[in-house]
Amino acid sequence: MNRSPARTARRGLAAALVLALPLALSACGGGESADDGAGGATEITVGVIPIVDVAPIYLGVEKGFFKEEGLDVNLELAQGGAAIIPAVASGQYQFGFSNTTSLLLAQTQDVPVKVVTSGVNATDDPAADMAGVLVKAGSDITSPKDLEGKKVAVNTLKNINTTTTNELVRQDGGDPTKIEYVELAFPEIGPAIEKGDVDAGQVVEPFLTIGTQGGMTDLGSNFVAADPGLAVAEYFTSTNYAESDADTVEAFTAAMNESLDYAQQHPDEVKEILPTYTDIDDKVLAELNMPQWTSEIDAESIQKLADLSKADGLFAKDPDVDALLP
Repeated sequence: MNRSPARTARRGLAAALVLALPLALSACGGGESADDGAGGATEITVGVIPIVDVAPIYLGVEKGFFKEEGLDVNLELAQGGAAIIPAVASGQYQFGFSNTTSLLLAQTQDVPVKVVTSGVNATDDPAADMAGVLVKAGSDITSPKDLEGKKVAVNTLKNINTTTTNELVRQDGGDPTKIEYVELAFPEIGPAIEKGDVDAGQVVEPFLTIGTQGGMTDLGSNFVAADPGLAVAEYFTSTNYAESDADTVEAFTAAMNESLDYAQQHPDEVKEILPTYTDIDDKVLAELNMPQWTSEIDAESIQKLADLSKADGLFAKDPDVDALLP
């Protein structure tokens, strides 16, 4: 594969996942087959987040890729992957979208999840990626190593954005163990930087472009620092659903793969569909850094993120990447 085309703290996520386990186990009794919809199509619910990353599934529904596979898709918006994972594990949703670290963390806690296809990848350009670390104009923080000893905002503690920011700092010669991370929602990070409540903040699009258009400086992409073309997120199902409804999983994967490749090849159509499920104004939309989408799962990149997360002490036991992937 060409890899270029390619929130809650840990404790909070762990609690959510543990609470989901009894539901997941009860759902394993008689299968989780989705209902038949109009015209005999299989109805499925997919948990997604209102961010740029999930544009391909919206495009795929619009283009009829899922209908061609016999699927009637309901897209359910959630605040983040931490809410989507237990909903999928319990059978409330048939499929979901979540970042790689959250899925690895779930697997190490014996939550029954299984990746079915890729979700979104970073670019390999640290100056033009979907993610970055912002500081306000005139800050004495001029490179990632200067984050050592500083207060840095992230949307979730001990997850993908802390691990990758640590690697960005480490590669620049700084000591990330001296960073004080503060948890804030993405929309709150820019204002907190401007007010001086934090020294810097890790954000993704559209908040990265909003920040730079407002005069902030981007120190570079934490995702690209961790791995060019980083496998940031995937679509997944429960292990039970993967076994009991294999045909539906195969159909979803085929439609999703077509959607991912279509989105990569038609960035203008991606920008056209974003305002249908997000609040992004035209000025930001015009300068948005697009991620990459590919139908191929980058197992090597997922393993790299697993290794970095393990080094950060995120896992109680080693994740099994091979078992998580199809």
